[in-house]
Amino acid sequence: MPTSADPAYVALLPSAGMGHLTPFLRLASSLVSLGCHVTLLRPLPIVSSAKSLQFSDFLSSHPSVHCLDLHLLPFQPSSADSTDPFFLQFESISRSVPLLLPLEPKPSALVTDIFLASSVAPVARARLNLPCFVLFTSSASMLSLCASFNIPGSRFVDASMIPPVLRDPNNPFTQQFSTNGAALAGMDGVLVNTFDALEMRALAALNQGEVLEGLPRVFTIGPLKPLERRRAQARELEWLDGQPERSVVYVSFGSQTALSEEQIKELARGLDRSGFSRHWFMGRVKERGLVVKDWVEQEEILAHGAVATFMSHCGWNSVTEAAMHGVHVLAWPRNGDQRINAGVVEAVGMGRLFKGWEWGCGGEKVVVGEVVEEELREIMEDARVVAGAARVREEAVRAVAVGGGGGGSRDSLTGLIEKLGEC
Repeated sequence: MPTSADPAYVALLPSAGMGHLTPFLRLASSLVSLGCHVTLLRPLPIVSSAKSLQFSDFLSSHPSVHCLDLHLLPFQPSSADSTDPFFLQFESISRSVPLLLPLEPKPSALVTDIFLASSVAPVARARLNLPCFVLFTSSASMLSLCASFNIPGSRFVDASMIPPVLRDPNNPFTQQFSTNGAALAGMDGVLVNTFDALEMRALAALNQGEVLEGLPRVFTIGPLKPLERRRAQARELEWLDGQPERSVVYVSFGSQTALSEEQIKELARGLDRSGFSRHWFMGRVKERGLVVKDWVEQEEILAHGAVATFMSHCGWNSVTEAAMHGVHVLAWPRNGDQRINAGVVEAVGMGRLFKGWEWGCGGEKVVVGEVVEEELREIMEDARVVAGAARVREEAVRAVAVGGGGGGSRDSLTGLIEKLGEC
């Protein structure tokens, strides 16, 4: 560990979207707890009120973190064939990276998001004279695809799991994915919010050069602990307090995934037919359910003893939070990295893929309520999945434990900090 007289100093530059910001803030909190100085670079303007509130809450609870605003160049929608505000934010941050000035005091390293890798790395080296690391905000399995995407014939991820959007070479997301994936080989290291027992095969392939020769070391740093917050959603937790142990199905499809109106109705019908209590992130549905339209602190819900099953889109933050709390997952991936992440859930035994789902249907195929009911009954009665989720939780706790008997991810992060402290 760096001494108090010579601590490591790390600058963090996140990109757009809550799914990307959350692990950056958790990493910042972990670094501070391990004796690091941290500067958080905040791109402005921020595209969502939830993300703005997340920044504010974090900075008020971590007064030692220095926040430096990066004022972005104006949006230029014509520069990207997309109307997605988050994609445009990615583009705007990327184009604004050259505005970064040398930081004082000089950091030991700059950590940025994978979506900014190709634009940040040259600036970090040429202008800031800093080592540059990537915090990969998805799974190590998805990292394998990203790193090998430009290699003809590479098959480190099953073709059925590849997002349909990546099969279109002209799609702006595909172009960005390819460019930033190619930049990985030139980084000084890649940090992933995962742990050995969760993705042993993928991590071994990455660090042994099987995925890409010359890929820098992949540091496991997960599961990153949730941020400490005030009990903000008392209504939801109060409702959960009144439910029997391990009786509730928690349903959430993330901050950016929308279901059709017809699918929402069928999902609600299936939940009602199943007879289980449910906490649905979207008032109250009779006496057995609660639907929430506002932002929720998901880890607090998953930590509650009443929650048994998590019906999830399998965003990576959701997967790691379920792993931390031993909640089994009914995976219903919708887009992006979610099918690959669902594969991790299945492979490690902490959940199963929703059988009524079809990849690439774009939300057009409606899964009827009877299928939803059947899937829920099967997973709630599956002793192997329950045991698998409990085992994964034990491994997650061990990965970040202090001292002997584990601590692989903690050792990985502290080793990185020691190295940076010498810079």
